[in-house]
Amino acid sequence: MKTIAIFGAGPALGLAVARRFGREGFRAALVARDRGRLDAMVAELAGEGIEAAGFQADLTDRAAALGAVDAIEARFGPADVLEYSPTPGEHLQKRPSELDVAAVAPLLDKFVLTPVALVGRVLPGMLARGDGGLLFAMGAAAKYPMPRLAGGMVLAGLRNYAHTLHADLEPEHIYAGTLLIGALIEGSTAHRNASAWGGAQVAVVAAGDLADRCWDMYLKRDRAEEQVIPGSAPPPDS
Repeated sequence: MKTIAIFGAGPALGLAVARRFGREGFRAALVARDRGRLDAMVAELAGEGIEAAGFQADLTDRAAALGAVDAIEARFGPADVLEYSPTPGEHLQKRPSELDVAAVAPLLDKFVLTPVALVGRVLPGMLARGDGGLLFAMGAAAKYPMPRLAGGMVLAGLRNYAHTLHADLEPEHIYAGTLLIGALIEGSTAHRNASAWGGAQVAVVAAGDLADRCWDMYLKRDRAEEQVIPGSAPPPDS
């Protein structure tokens, strides 16, 4: 049985990805900071017949994130797919004039240094097995600069890294791809906050649709990137 390790797992996208891959026979290793939320997601997946376990780690702490990989391997064996999609947090939502080192440093940790460290940890095993998947989900600011999301500069770095991984690893039968999301994810913290604020209408996408796209990317391995923005193509059939 294969294992997907979901870093930054939450009750919207992370849970949906675990559910989608679980339907294909994967076990799900969920990594996040909140133990109570992890336990609730594991219980929900178990009720659907999907084997899962939660591993607590702060993704701005590389040692803790790498420790989660050790714990996952002790429980399930090596990860066959790594999915990385932590919540950006408030530091991303700044204008360029508001950015300083203190604001950028945690974003670099979470969106550049930690994913590079995690790939370095799991990739040797994937190369040895001749198979694997590396999926990175992030906001569309990674490609389309937005003045109110100037912290997206670090997402651009992660996107660039993922694209180079795709080109480099394709001959080794290891897939790497990015999912760019230009809308609020239904049920996410950002979506709940926006709903509470009211006012301007914002585009919303279902977490299940995004999970379908992640599975389709991993299964077909025919593109380095999928974009989900208003006006884009509908999600693939599941």
